[in-house]
Amino acid sequence: MHRMTMPVLFVSHGAPTLSLQPGETGVAWRQLGARLPKPSAILVISAHWETRIPTISRAAQPETIHDYSGFPAELYKLKYPAPGAPELAQAAALALQQAGIPVQLDDTRGLDHGAWVPLSFLFPDADIPVAQLSIQPDKDPAWHIALGRALRPLREQGVLIIGSGSISHNLGAIFKHPQGESAPEWVTEFCDWMAAKIKAGDLEALRAYRTRAPHAVQNHPTDEHLLPLFAALGAADKIDSAVHINRVMTYGMLAMDAWVFDPV
Repeated sequence: MHRMTMPVLFVSHGAPTLSLQPGETGVAWRQLGARLPKPSAILVISAHWETRIPTISRAAQPETIHDYSGFPAELYKLKYPAPGAPELAQAAALALQQAGIPVQLDDTRGLDHGAWVPLSFLFPDADIPVAQLSIQPDKDPAWHIALGRALRPLREQGVLIIGSGSISHNLGAIFKHPQGESAPEWVTEFCDWMAAKIKAGDLEALRAYRTRAPHAVQNHPTDEHLLPLFAALGAADKIDSAVHINRVMTYGMLAMDAWVFDPV
């Protein structure tokens, strides 16, 4: 059976409360999900699963992980009961092994909020099998680009690859930011630079963002929330094909930008 080659997504997943207060982001994700061809399975690379060796969830029925604390009680009742994707997990593991990348499988890991929050808007029926792949916070952007590149052939089997992180992520600064005030220039200038380099397909500049982008370290004191973007860039065929959606700031300075690479 011939399958359509799926696009690649990167989404900024925001705070867990997005599930209860979706705002413009929820609308944008719903509209995006409605436009996408239906995948055979989904592989999510989330900033909220960090391991030393790339690890893929092979759970047959992944639980909804509430990996946060101090939020309203109703957030802990939410479920995203999608089936697991053990066959995809095996295929992804094989693809990484063939590229010389070490990999392990995990039979119990569920879906963290970096996965299930965006998926609940993109595919609200929860009827598409989902597997998750971890990031390696001790590795650099080039590592994650290679990780994504190894996974690229899965797209030809109808697999939707989603990198889920955040285009800006300085939580300490967010908590100090006065409510209602617009985002500071150090956030908007960084986001503009990233968007411009993606539009230009400048992978070399993006890979070296930490020294080349304005205010890079201020926006990402640690870069785990940007690493899923590099995996998505690696999985894409043409970076400059990207459609930029949802230029919204939550909490005054948490950028919610998303991109669709190789749109159908």
